[in-house]
Amino acid sequence: MQLIDIGANLAHDSFDDDRDAVLERAFAAGVGTIVITGSSDASNQRAAALAATKPGRLFATAGVHPHHAADYTAESDQCIRELAAKDAVVAVGECGLDYFRNFSPRDAQLDAFRRQLDIAKDCGLPVFLHQRDAHDDFVDVLEPFLPDLSRAVAHCFTGESESLREYLAMGLYIGVTGWICDERRGRHLHDIVPIVPDERLLIETDAPYLLPRTLRPKPKTRRNEPAYLTEVLKVVAKARDQSVEHVAKITTANARRFFNLPPSGSIPSEA
Repeated sequence: MQLIDIGANLAHDSFDDDRDAVLERAFAAGVGTIVITGSSDASNQRAAALAATKPGRLFATAGVHPHHAADYTAESDQCIRELAAKDAVVAVGECGLDYFRNFSPRDAQLDAFRRQLDIAKDCGLPVFLHQRDAHDDFVDVLEPFLPDLSRAVAHCFTGESESLREYLAMGLYIGVTGWICDERRGRHLHDIVPIVPDERLLIETDAPYLLPRTLRPKPKTRRNEPAYLTEVLKVVAKARDQSVEHVAKITTANARRFFNLPPSGSIPSEA
């Protein structure tokens, strides 16, 4: 199986000491392609630079997470636009709204979200979306842009049936993380993840966050990494009453289509 992790924060400083080893473990586990999430001015640059070190295996997004929306400037906007022109950068985001933490004022979040949707509209790249406790405003902002966007994914979906059905009706892809492996917070996802059509399902780790709690043996640390995408795959397949092989096949095909990634056979041997 060749899996694609559509969201891993590999530019995070928790990987600074062993990033190469983390990548090798991922590749050995069958996670052949990783999309590195950009979420701030600094991480966007790091993610794009890291993706460029392994063409065909690593890719990146460029955007400003709602936690950092208060820091969104004209320079941030220009940086995302410049990075979006690079081959290694395959989506705009992580962008959206987060009213759970409110690390940035809501007005700043709404403004940064709209500006990044404008970038995606202008450059033709898909959008990597974040939403937490902000469903109504999120839909109100996003919906008018959808006719002009190529594709959009609700990254790390953790919501309930009603919001899932609304996102699907809007044409969004759905990204499922190790949240579904959490018996405390993610039990409800087992009941609703079968609603997602085969052609809209994506899987991700959101590493270093959301370590799958079903992993056995338990890792020595709580840091998640792309190699553990196989655990997300297993739990999603069981919840959907589908084979692991089938879910691997459809999510890989969906990720290639969503991000317009090259076929696996085109990966340079030196990568």
